[in-house]
Amino acid sequence: MAIQIEPSANSATGNCSSEQSLTLSAFVNILRAQSTPPTLEQLYNWLANAAFSEDELKPYLGFKEKTYWRHLVCRTEAVEMLVLCWKPGQRTVIHDHNGSVGAVLVQSGVVWETMFDFDEEKGLRYKSVSERQQGEVTGADVPDIHQLGNPDVSEQDLVTIHVYAPPLGVLHTYKPGSADIELYVPVEASE
Repeated sequence: MAIQIEPSANSATGNCSSEQSLTLSAFVNILRAQSTPPTLEQLYNWLANAAFSEDELKPYLGFKEKTYWRHLVCRTEAVEMLVLCWKPGQRTVIHDHNGSVGAVLVQSGVVWETMFDFDEEKGLRYKSVSERQQGEVTGADVPDIHQLGNPDVSEQDLVTIHVYAPPLGVLHTYKPGSADIELYVPVEASE
């Protein structure tokens, strides 16, 4: 679900000024200040105002050959932030966030997001696909079902910034054409 949101005032209340970009440390401070899970709109606003440098992200960058790599930046009871690093062709399983909302900033590269609908009788059905470029924000509300990935044809690495509220736990996973729902715990992110 892609939403275009205009940034507004006061980062302490969950919004940011469009006059200044958020560094990684400022962004993490906003997240750590949250005592309750922020809304999806707040996550979109914050990420739309983020400007993370390669130097700031360097400790969270690293790639694996077989699957994307999740790097934990911060986690509280209310929210978590991850940097995901993807080689071409790597993608998530088809999943929902089981009660969490999530926003994603494309830091570099291109991400394909496929959305699905679920019917208890007919099972999982394709809904739509979109492509997000560097600097764009996308994400998932409850009960969105989606799959993210770095397309094979991109021929470049992908780095995405993910913020979930509340932090992810056990996810539901799906298979096209099936009414079966399985449980999945994401591989613990490296710190």
